[in-house]
Amino acid sequence: MIDITLENFQSELVEGSTPIPVLLDIWAEWCGPCKQLGPVLEKLEVEYAGRFRLAKLDADAVPQISAQLSQMFGVRSIPFCVMFKDGQPVDGFVGALPAEKIREFLDKHVPAAAELEAAEEEDAALQAMAEGDIEGALEKLEHAVATDPANDDARFDFVKLLLQEGRTDEAKVAFEPVIAKTAAVRRFDALQRWMSAIDFAAPPVGELRQAAEFDSKIATNKRDFEARFGRAQVLMAEQRWTEAMDELLDILMRDKTWSEELARKTYIAILELIEPPKVKVADGQIPPVDPTVATYRRRLSSVILS
Repeated sequence: MIDITLENFQSELVEGSTPIPVLLDIWAEWCGPCKQLGPVLEKLEVEYAGRFRLAKLDADAVPQISAQLSQMFGVRSIPFCVMFKDGQPVDGFVGALPAEKIREFLDKHVPAAAELEAAEEEDAALQAMAEGDIEGALEKLEHAVATDPANDDARFDFVKLLLQEGRTDEAKVAFEPVIAKTAAVRRFDALQRWMSAIDFAAPPVGELRQAAEFDSKIATNKRDFEARFGRAQVLMAEQRWTEAMDELLDILMRDKTWSEELARKTYIAILELIEPPKVKVADGQIPPVDPTVATYRRRLSSVILS
């Protein structure tokens, strides 16, 4: 629990509600119901174990903030509680409600315990990957997906890491629950295109395809887009990402709409796959941009807009 003042309002309430929601309790020393509500909120903060933070604001000590929030919600009495999420006041309630009613309010806005646990496992997995502990990262990501199957970030990272390690069959099993989302979620579409490239390069019957087997066809006919795309798929399967994008750019420079824009869609998929995890930075700072991703985004824009 933290006391809100004019000095810390921005840091503790606005910026502080970005990682997890903050419930602001507006109270006053003379208010009897406020004194009844306060201990209930404090117990709930402990009960919810980090799923939200409790902040308190003395309406008499900081009238500027309490008056502004009261006007915003059309409230004229206290105790008045306001839920902040991602820096914005999103909901509130008035009066000394019983604990059960407050739980109903909280559950509409705070992450479920499983979501929070999965997010923590995902963060730990990214740290493990940064340290080179691939097996540890896979274990944590698998646990995150099992704990919260709706965590698309964790599932993307899990399937991607399995594919990077050549564990394609396991990746397909982990991907199966979200196949229906591929049309709407670009990162899942990217994973599906990568798995399709792997299947193309390693057919069930016959030898593994090699990029070189398409070279003679391309040398004979630079507009043999089927051969160029086949070569790009093999390069994708081998995780030779920049070479694959170079091949796709050759198609796009000659025919931007070939095969219902298949080259452009596949190029964008590769950009999704090679984008590094976002690095956490201090407020006001711009996250670093991966130079390879930036370069190939510019090349794509240059070709598409030409």
